[in-house]
Amino acid sequence: MKRPPLVLASASPRRRALLTALSLRFEAVVPDVDEGVRDGESADGHVGRLAEAKARAAAALLPAGREAIVLAADTTVTLDGAILGKPESAEEALAMLRRLSGRVHEVWTGCHVLRTGDPRTGSAVVRSLVRFRPWDEALARWYVGTGEPMDKAGAYALQGKGVLLTDGIEGSWSNVVGLPLEALPTLLAAVGDDLHARLMEGGGPGC
Repeated sequence: MKRPPLVLASASPRRRALLTALSLRFEAVVPDVDEGVRDGESADGHVGRLAEAKARAAAALLPAGREAIVLAADTTVTLDGAILGKPESAEEALAMLRRLSGRVHEVWTGCHVLRTGDPRTGSAVVRSLVRFRPWDEALARWYVGTGEPMDKAGAYALQGKGVLLTDGIEGSWSNVVGLPLEALPTLLAAVGDDLHARLMEGGGPGC
């Protein structure tokens, strides 16, 4: 059975790496979507809205009439209900890390999948808890100096050097990285696809 190609609507190397680790074949399209937070928007509403917007924007970039399954995601961090997005400067990254030190925060990822030419869609919002150990100012400044925090929600990367700041997680590890892989079977089933069959048929490495 020939399955429509899977298209990841993301420029994130972390999301690409997660799909590649499954030996899942996919293409990547980078949509242009404003990721700003709307007034009064909750974290789950924010990531859910952006995931759908990214999926629809990516689908619009595909050639007319091409059948494909488009997967999009958006991740954010919250502390005490406040959304912490991607820092725009080293000082902003440092300020975020100071707030997170010794605290437990939430990581939210919204996912949306659609099949072009088909009204069916699937969506999910996954929440994980991350506990940070207390650290001193020198460690925080060293971490910011690595440049790793600059394109990450909450100013850290669990899969990178940022793991040195953490003291454990509750929930999905891949959700904290940016794509909850546990949700994929249900998401793809919602649009008439079968992730497990796709994998067993032989996906090959992502591209």
